[in-house]
Amino acid sequence: MKDQFKQEIKTVIEATQAKGDIDSIYLVACGGSHAFLQPAEYVLTKETTIPATVLPSREFITREPKALGEHSLVVSCSHSGTTPETVAATKYAREQGALTVAFAFADESPLEEEAEYTIHYAWGPETDASDLNTGVLYGWLFAYLNVINPSEKYDRALKALDVLNDVTTKTREQYTPIIAKWASELKREPLVYSVASGINAGQAYSFAICWLQEMQWVNSAYIHSGEYFHGPFEITDFDVPFIMCEGLGKARAMDERAVDFAKKHSDKVYVIDNKDFDMSLIDEDLQDYYSQIVSGVVYRLIAESFAYERGHSLDVRRYMWKLEY
Repeated sequence: MKDQFKQEIKTVIEATQAKGDIDSIYLVACGGSHAFLQPAEYVLTKETTIPATVLPSREFITREPKALGEHSLVVSCSHSGTTPETVAATKYAREQGALTVAFAFADESPLEEEAEYTIHYAWGPETDASDLNTGVLYGWLFAYLNVINPSEKYDRALKALDVLNDVTTKTREQYTPIIAKWASELKREPLVYSVASGINAGQAYSFAICWLQEMQWVNSAYIHSGEYFHGPFEITDFDVPFIMCEGLGKARAMDERAVDFAKKHSDKVYVIDNKDFDMSLIDEDLQDYYSQIVSGVVYRLIAESFAYERGHSLDVRRYMWKLEY
């Protein structure tokens, strides 16, 4: 990880320590950034007793959380640092006395002006995985956990960032021919469902609303594996496509149940099985947490392959950034 990002994380950790006891954590953002923060909630709720809640930026304001106050930590994210709802949510949190920390790619943005502290990350196809948004998020997350409850586990989790790029590179090489076949078979589908749970929920949600709906104009919806049998499975049919993710943690049982049913009733089930990832460089007890980053590599490959097969650039928009909304 770049020294700049390490220093920004260090500054935030010191500010958190100076703040004193944190009794609530809110993770607020929109769209893909909202999905990006979901794994942090997953890890925080498993590793600490401090309540952590992830909310869309606008709802964070309209809900007016009773627990929000001077002992709250509010973490927001906007890639450009200009998302109006997230800028407003960060301002609102700071006005309530909360410690505000923003993640952003852009420098000197409106979000950075509203947040007390900003942690930046890098972007681009040649960027080391530890410097991308998820890598830097984990750099902060495990450093924070190591302060409030010191453990060699979190030391190892931070060291795993050093090998993350090797893991993601290997995964991309492994899945490139597989995903090319998937995209060729799915390129004319007007609708594709995205199913997952646990640590992978954010990636599957982002795949549905960002990669497919926003960037490919393909109808989609995210379905939680555990909720599949409480309504959504009724749309399963032989010609209905699903991209389903099976994780590594205890939530895997939910994923497997959903996959097993879908495969019996649909001829178009495509499974991202995290057990197929080569994560041997990362300690086994940490693989569940890191698996969603690796899943993200596969989801991105699917989106890129869709764009190629369908002749539809991931950068094309009809409304976003073009109309007033």
